[in-house]
Amino acid sequence: MGRWIVTCAWPYINAVPHLGTLVQLLSADVYARYLRKAGEEVVFVSGSDEHGTPIEVEAMKKGISPKELTDKMHNYFLKLINEYGISFDNYTRTESSTHISFVREFYMKVYENGYVFERESEQLFCQKDGIFLPDRFVEGKCPYCGYERAKGDQCEMCGRLLNPTDLIDPRCAICGERPVIRSTKHWYFDLPKLEKELVEYINSTSSLPENARSMSLSMIREGLKPRALTRDNKWGIPSPFPGSEGKTIYVWMEAVLGYISATKEYFERAGNSDEFNKFWKEKSTKSVYFIGKDNIPFHVIILPALIMASKEGYVLPFNVSSTEFLNYEGDKFSKSRRWGVWLDEAILLLEADYWRYYLIAIRPETRDSNFSWKDFVMKINNELNDILGNFVHRALIFLRDRYESRVPEAPLDGIMEEVYKTAERSLEELSSFKLRDSLRSVMDIARIGNKYLNESEPWRKYKENRKEADIIMKTAIQIIKTIAIYIEPFMPFTAEKIWRMLNLEGDVHKVGYENAFDEVLGGHRISEVRPLFSKVKEEELREKLDAIRRGEFGPLMSLEQ
Repeated sequence: MGRWIVTCAWPYINAVPHLGTLVQLLSADVYARYLRKAGEEVVFVSGSDEHGTPIEVEAMKKGISPKELTDKMHNYFLKLINEYGISFDNYTRTESSTHISFVREFYMKVYENGYVFERESEQLFCQKDGIFLPDRFVEGKCPYCGYERAKGDQCEMCGRLLNPTDLIDPRCAICGERPVIRSTKHWYFDLPKLEKELVEYINSTSSLPENARSMSLSMIREGLKPRALTRDNKWGIPSPFPGSEGKTIYVWMEAVLGYISATKEYFERAGNSDEFNKFWKEKSTKSVYFIGKDNIPFHVIILPALIMASKEGYVLPFNVSSTEFLNYEGDKFSKSRRWGVWLDEAILLLEADYWRYYLIAIRPETRDSNFSWKDFVMKINNELNDILGNFVHRALIFLRDRYESRVPEAPLDGIMEEVYKTAERSLEELSSFKLRDSLRSVMDIARIGNKYLNESEPWRKYKENRKEADIIMKTAIQIIKTIAIYIEPFMPFTAEKIWRMLNLEGDVHKVGYENAFDEVLGGHRISEVRPLFSKVKEEELREKLDAIRRGEFGPLMSLEQ
């Protein structure tokens, strides 16, 4: 049995996230559920990223304090996480006392180890707003690729890490005015000092995906720069460095430490602090991060470098599973243009598993993906309903009507060999982080079941050769049981529904993959049969979304954005 830490990028909660953010949460959840079913020891953590100037500005707009805003948003997001079935062991927040104390203690160790220095630096200052501008509050042209809307910490087009003063024609992201340069003192992480160790780590960790490896090595070849650790804004973790009173830790440089602090908090709450060291300090532990490609530098360069600089022996990232971007109807999600679907809207439109299925089915694993209502409707109706829902429903209905809901005494058909091979293929794909392919393989089991019923015709065999009909129906029930177990990581609510209809013992979320091969015994009685899914229509979904946005389904925080 292996030991795993599974996590995903911490959602920034200045606003309700859209479906693009859900992709990373779902990906991590699928993988954590898979590992649990495979009998591995897993801790699945993340949390709300709630510090920094964007929160301050959003709170200012609403006329409340940053703490009031993040308390409200964190609790709202916790509710959404539960509604989507994300099975965190600990979903915490950067305002937690454990995280705050951990970050301050961690950085003092980095400081004492000689990796932090102070210097006067030139920073961009907005004279109109009267504030130094943190990275995300400066926009301008990327000096590398020419993208016109690069942020002051990173260009989302080419992915390169930046400093605000690197930008060509910078402008304040709040008011649009051109900022001036002023001098201020800050504390810096000496990243170049760790270049050799980083190259060795990246080259020796074969489990890192190629896109993460090549992007990171390219950035290192271009030359690493010291990264500012402190900011002049007030909302954040107070800097612990001597002489840095009144400054806070830069939000990016504290949020990446949340993976460690969230695990620490989880075991502290469980009264088992020793387990924290087993997970984070024993070299056999594998840590996996599910992120968007724009976060690669922070997880393959910054986080490993910080871990190295702390000399605390924390395990380095085993895999950084990064996706490309998810667009909406051919364009980027946009809060200002209301272009996209937000999580609280989506859950009012349809149950969670509709979204879980579609977003994993189009997961942008190798290139950007596009959410379109036309494709969504097609996949729900033609795949989820007509393949999976149809197979399960017609097999169980036939058993109810012809067999009085009891599984017949009969051997299993040889078709089960194909079912089990397909199920094993699904696990091989999951272990390789090919979530799309793995879900498709589980759906292939349902395709096998549908084809099996069509070709074997149990409704005809029931009249002509009852023994053959018994074999067919016993086999069909076994296939459905296999589907329930293997689809659980992707669609936990659907797995529960199938399990209840099969009337099987135990909790489908805790049943291991090996139990899929245990036969459903003859004489077993199934429960009440209900359809798993309903077909959807694009026009009706769009009309309902408009009604939600008119407030007909109650107040939503996404409507306040």
